[in-house]
Amino acid sequence: MVAISYQDIVKAPKALLHDHLDGGLRPATIVELAAEAGHELPTTEPDALGRWFAEAANSGSLERYLETFAHTVAVMQTASALRRVARECALDLAADGVVYAEVRFAPEQHLERNLTLDEVVDAVVTGFREGSALAGEAGTPIRVGTLLTAMRHAARSQEIAELAVRHRDTGVVGFDIAGAEAGFPPTRHLDAFEYLQRENFHFTIHAGEAFGLPSIWQAIQWCGADRLGHGVRIVDDITPGSPPVLGRLAAYVRDKRIPLELCPSSNVQTGAAASIADHPIGLLRDLRFRVTVNTDNRLMSGTSMSREMALLVDAFGYGWKELQWFTINAMKSAFIPFDERLRIIDEVIKPAYAELIG
Repeated sequence: MVAISYQDIVKAPKALLHDHLDGGLRPATIVELAAEAGHELPTTEPDALGRWFAEAANSGSLERYLETFAHTVAVMQTASALRRVARECALDLAADGVVYAEVRFAPEQHLERNLTLDEVVDAVVTGFREGSALAGEAGTPIRVGTLLTAMRHAARSQEIAELAVRHRDTGVVGFDIAGAEAGFPPTRHLDAFEYLQRENFHFTIHAGEAFGLPSIWQAIQWCGADRLGHGVRIVDDITPGSPPVLGRLAAYVRDKRIPLELCPSSNVQTGAAASIADHPIGLLRDLRFRVTVNTDNRLMSGTSMSREMALLVDAFGYGWKELQWFTINAMKSAFIPFDERLRIIDEVIKPAYAELIG
């Protein structure tokens, strides 16, 4: 098999389902926006700041990890800042070869400068639209969908769900809940999920990252999640062996083709996996779960979609066929209409990989 270079992976089309807007800012942008907002940073030198974010995220300390988001969210409190961050996000993803992305953020975290929830969403979707247009002009077209996230420890999920549905025709394609899993089960937000189902709207739930099978079971069987944000702990329901034996929940997830939004580097940082080589993505891919590869927080993990793919190539010996499989899985699982998904698969992804596979 011909070795796959990182440069070739960058050129290959990729689809991304799990990426946080406040986890992917450019360090230089943070420095500039912090100066405008009067927010104090650990350092104002962009390269050093980028290293600080990575070191804090890799420290093993939850407090230091969460502190990183305090700095990014602090500089995302005006319409112009949100618009800029979203525009740059679309451009950065497109430059990395991402042709479809769903980027999520929590509107309730951006109200400190008196923006309304609707103004926050308008600013972000406008930024994504501008960034996508610029990327297209540069020859790297990208389609960006927005997911609105409610914080699971708060009590605004119904309000955010209604906000998402209100903006469904302007770029918001889905809903999510995020935050600490332990002690904050998804069933606390059942009203929001039932409302979304009545509105024929898509949603994913952070489940099975820090907490195990009960979180996954509730997300699917009580709340009706279309996808699992992370979902890596589904391996707790798989007994090793030749062949491995799936428990009833794992079998259900596989049988129903429920997509797993796996984030390898992030999972290593949070302790869900000891290393990339030990990441359950290898087993889950072998067992043909609907596995997708994602970035989670590009700034904190110092990563990109190309880097995540390259790490899997190195750890598991994957070739272009496997990378195409991950990419098509993600595109099949996107929250945009079926005909749009099919067009990107048939007209963008498959032709490019056919050329790469040779």
